[in-house]
Formats: sequence, structure tokens, C-alpha cells
Amino acid sequence: MTSFKNYIAIPLWVFVVLVTSCSTPEKEGTYDKKPNFLILMSDNHSWNHLGVYGDKVLKTPNIDKLASEGIKFNNAYCASPSCSPARASMLTGQDTWRLGEAANLWGGFPQVPVYTKLLEEAGYHVGIEGKGWGPGKAEENGWENNPGGERYGSFEEFYNEIEKGQSWTYWYSSRDPHRPFRKDGWKKSGIDLASIEVPPYLPDTEEVRKDIADYYNEIQLFDREVASYIALIEEMGQLENTIIIVCSDNGWQMPRGLANLYDFGTKIPLIISWPEHFPGNREVEDFVTLNDFAPTFLELAGVEIPEVMNAKSLVPILTSEKNGIIDSERDFVVTARERHAFVRKDGAGYPGRAIRTNDYLYIRNYEDNRWPAGDPPLYGDVDAHMLQYPAPTKFYMLENQEDNQIKPLFELAFSKRPKEELYIISEDPYEMNNVAQEEQYAEIKTQLSSQLTAYLKESGDPRETDTEFDWDAAEYYMEGDKTPRPGLEAIEVLGLEEEYSYID
Repeated sequence: MTSFKNYIAIPLWVFVVLVTSCSTPEKEGTYDKKPNFLILMSDNHSWNHLGVYGDKVLKTPNIDKLASEGIKFNNAYCASPSCSPARASMLTGQDTWRLGEAANLWGGFPQVPVYTKLLEEAGYHVGIEGKGWGPGKAEENGWENNPGGERYGSFEEFYNEIEKGQSWTYWYSSRDPHRPFRKDGWKKSGIDLASIEVPPYLPDTEEVRKDIADYYNEIQLFDREVASYIALIEEMGQLENTIIIVCSDNGWQMPRGLANLYDFGTKIPLIISWPEHFPGNREVEDFVTLNDFAPTFLELAGVEIPEVMNAKSLVPILTSEKNGIIDSERDFVVTARERHAFVRKDGAGYPGRAIRTNDYLYIRNYEDNRWPAGDPPLYGDVDAHMLQYPAPTKFYMLENQEDNQIKPLFELAFSKRPKEELYIISEDPYEMNNVAQEEQYAEIKTQLSSQLTAYLKESGDPRETDTEFDWDAAEYYMEGDKTPRPGLEAIEVLGLEEEYSYID
């Protein structure tokens, strides 16, 4: 039995850890006892911000240790760079455009199969802690509980209801590193500002470094949280029956991150560990998504996978002993966005689809006349919470948008974009140089565009088929977002004193 006593156990927070209880396989793909699943998920956390993924400043010893015993996925993505649709796709095993209003933030959730309910029907005890699916209003579509399961205040409370020998699945959604960050949290964590690598699409200033450092602090808190859950499971005698998965729901909450189809909005960390059954200390290059969780869990539990789930099970990868590319057909992912926050006139979204391969990122923006970051001057799809409190990086860019050094970065994050974007990953890993209109890449662009269209049509995307669905007209279940009340500092920065004179 693997021991986790050397893990640094303190509080609990961000990634997704999946735990599965199983014993000796009877035959390939089946087990004597159905597995348990524990999901620990971080909130708004990009893939590259972990020690095991190469970050030299972050200290994440517990997650790093888990990766050394498990499988690290280097090309894992969410379905959409937005909490609700990414989590909806994870539960349903389907692309977001197949889920109606669930492709939006603060929408509803249709009555479609979810792995949690299917496992419950198969005898599992199912629960969530934290956000689960959301934000949104699933009860409007007839759901009695969150589609992720019944909500519990702690794993202990959940565990006390498990019958002897019963299998279970538990999804813990950490709030970190979602804004607001703990102010000056980096000081307590001892993070060295000078050592932080600021991505070139953000200004390299002290304000930005402190903002990133506060984000780092919350990731380190999540690392301790992961250790606490592992220690708890071991104490309860569930460890050897458990598959552990660590991941995030989408990218970080910075300009060109959250709500964007660039890697910094869609690429996530993903670690899966079950040393008793899955060969560990491996790195996988196959392209995978959160959507793949649903068919994976069902297959491991011996439950029939509904035909409507168009994601693919990860079981062949998990049970393999190989590194690198395992399934040659997993050579791309398709991601999407519809309406994120309510930040454009009449609640319009910014629809887009993207295809990511090993070499390229191709993005199709369906409404290039709209502002991708939300209507000015608030640009609410970028760190909308700046309306209530300072978001240092966004504030700095807004204040200094006419500065010759800041202006190009401001335009990348906030200005309108063309219908097509194409980035060459090997030459442009930060996806800042759009070559879609350059003649030398015309053939590549055509190939990627055709491949994307074919996938969207095959999977029934209303944006590319005769199916009709109006995401802009779908209900947005957060009335407060429709009439934003900027905080005093935001009002001053944006020059809105006259418009918001009624706010003290």
C-alpha cells in the first residue's frame, strides 16, 4: 500500500483529485469492487502553475509527489474557458454546444445523463462540496440537487452516510485560486517576486508580480489541501481503493486567460494516480479533456456509457505502461465559448470555437464586431470582479493603456479581434502573433478550419448546422451582474465619476 504520511497536510483547496476504490482485476476493464472517485478541483488555475509542470517559484510538494506516483497529462484541456460550461461538459461527457443554455455562465442545466446520477443509480453514494456545477440555476430545469450531487459541508459528513462496502464518488471544488486573492498572501508564503516569470502578454511591473504572487500563494494553499484529503482518506482506510485525480476547471483569471480560447484560458493541469492499478511515474502527451472523465468513471465502475456522451474514456491510457503518445487519434481538442459574464449590450456573448493541435491553435470568432473582453469601459469578461475591488493587473493595464509599452498588450487583451486567429506554437508559445492572414500559412489555416468545421458538424454544433439555439437569448440567472456597481477605485480608474455619482 502506498503511504502518504510524508505529504504536508494542512487546509484544502483547488485541483481535482479523483479517487477510485477497486481491488484485483477480474479481467481487463473490470474489478472485484466498484471504484470510489474523489475529485478535488481548483478554480481558475492554468496548467503551467505547478512545480511538477515546471514552475520554479511555486512550492507544491504534495501534488508533485502525487504526480511522481501517477500519470501527468501534458495536454489536458477544459471544454470551455468558463466555470459553468466546463463543469457541465465534465459531468455529461459532451461538448458544451450540445448542452443548450449550459454552454453559458449563469445558465440552466438540461435534463441529460450525468455520470454522477448514473453512478448513484448503480449503487454509489454521491456528493459534492463547494461549487460543484455552477454558477447557474439547475432547479429551473427540474434538478432537485446540483447535477454534481447532493451538497455536503465536509468529506467526514459525507463519509458518515456511506453504507458498509458501498462505493462512492465525491467532488470537492476548491475556491482557490479564484479571485479575490488574499491580499499580500505572497508575503506569508515567502514567494520571491523577482523570481516570478511574467508572461509576455502581461506588463512586467511590481504590481503585476504581486498579483501573480498572491495567486501563487493560493495554489500553494491548495497543495496543502490536497494533502489533507489524501491523509483523511488514508485514515479512513480508503486509500488503496482510490484513484486520485488533480486538475482545474479552466485557466487563470488574468487578461487573455479566463473566458479566452487561448491556452491560458483552456489548458489545465491534470494528474491521475492509482498506484495499485495504473502504472505511475508517467507523462502522457495525448490530448484529453475534462469531458473524458464521465465515460472513464462509468467504464471503471462497470456502468454502461450512454451513446449521447461523445467524449472518450481514458481507461486505455490509464492502464497503459507507456509514456508520450499512447492513442495516436488523440491529436487535437476542440474548445468553445458562448456567453461568459453579462458584459455586452443586451447580454450578448462572444461566440467562438477553437481547435488545438500539437503545432497550432486556430480560433474562429463568429461575432468579430463585438468586444471579446466585454463592452468598454468595464471590459467585464476580463476579471469582472474588479468592479467590487482592485484587480491589480487589469487596473494597471487600464490606467496605462496609452503608454507606448503597455498599449500593444492592452490591445491584445481588450481590443476587437478578427474572425480567424492562427498561432504557431513552436515559434509563439504565448500565442501573441496572429498569422491567420499571412499567405504562407494559408494552407495550414484551411486545413485546420476544415477539420474544426467537420468536428462541429459531426457533433451537432448549432453554429455550424441547421440546429437552432440562441445563447444570447438564454436566461442569465444573476440579476446583479446586469447592472454593475463599480467600486470606488474602479470608478476613478475608468473615469466614471459622473455616471456613478450616486455611489458613496
